Amino acid sequence: HVQLVESGGGSVQAGGSLRLACVVTGYTYSAYCFAYFRQAPGKEREGIAFIDDHGRTNYAWSVKDRFTISKDNANNALYLQMNSLKPEDTAMYYCASNECPLVAVLMAYEYNNWGQGTQVTV
Repeated sequence: HVQLVESGGGSVQAGGSLRLACVVTGYTYSAYCFAYFRQAPGKEREGIAFIDDHGRTNYAWSVKDRFTISKDNANNALYLQMNSLKPEDTAMYYCASNECPLVAVLMAYEYNNWGQGTQVTV
């Protein structure tokens, strides 16, 4: 049974940092692609960060140079380090996964497994 369990959200002042974590169970972690999405009230879900099975990354312009996605294959964990947070970063954040390779890596329809979400408030 595939499961993604998120943690690490919370409230922080503008300019601060948070690190989100997503623990993955139920399949061969290293062969999968992962991404973080976020959704603010009244807005569409936005893909913000992606990492593939070789560690290659891609970011939305809205978070580029502020957020870093990484993974720990030994611990089946995915991380999103968020620095220089802004009020517009306030949203529910979700991790997602699917088998690599993917094409539209920041589009929600590419992913078939989702975490439960964690709230980030700036």
